[in-house]
Amino acid sequence: MKILVIGGTGTIGKRIVEHFSKDHQVLVAGRSSKDYPVDIADTRSIKKLFKKIKKSGKLDAIICAAGEAKWAPFKDLSETDFHIGLRSKLMGQVNVVRIGQKCLKRKGSITLTTGILADDPVYRTTSAAMVNGGIHSFVQAVALEMEDEKRVNVVSSGVVMDAYAKYESYFPGHPPIPMDKMMHGYVRSVCGRVNGEVIRIYS
Repeated sequence: MKILVIGGTGTIGKRIVEHFSKDHQVLVAGRSSKDYPVDIADTRSIKKLFKKIKKSGKLDAIICAAGEAKWAPFKDLSETDFHIGLRSKLMGQVNVVRIGQKCLKRKGSITLTTGILADDPVYRTTSAAMVNGGIHSFVQAVALEMEDEKRVNVVSSGVVMDAYAKYESYFPGHPPIPMDKMMHGYVRSVCGRVNGEVIRIYS
């Protein structure tokens, strides 16, 4: 398969690239990518990325492991702070589906990324939890309208092992998710038949 990984140099993205590169052609996109630069908070940047990719043929799968949101106590969050997550992680991933589907082959798939905050939020994550929940609802709804048997899913993981040292204090009592277990979610979405699924990996 020909797979595009957006955010392919991040904590989760690089593991996705490493796994799928063993048997498939993987294109790595992101803000620091030389070959496929993209900022998903910028719709023009997403359009430019897929215009370039389309010239070399359509994709079998798109995986997005990019997007950010502001973490802070609710009392300190401004409207501008909320817009970081709305513009980047929420609408960024929505636009990856909206624009990227045109570069997918028939029966191709798109896999988005969220996290446990949608179902089990913790302190300082009001904005991030809101965005994650929005993506879950979006995926379930948009799957009903995809054409040419294309599929859309989202992988929602707990705090992954590679990021646990950084986020452990935010998630007391939450077990870290091994990276290979997290990968099962992406494999299920890309290689399986599921559609409109929130693939939860929380323990």
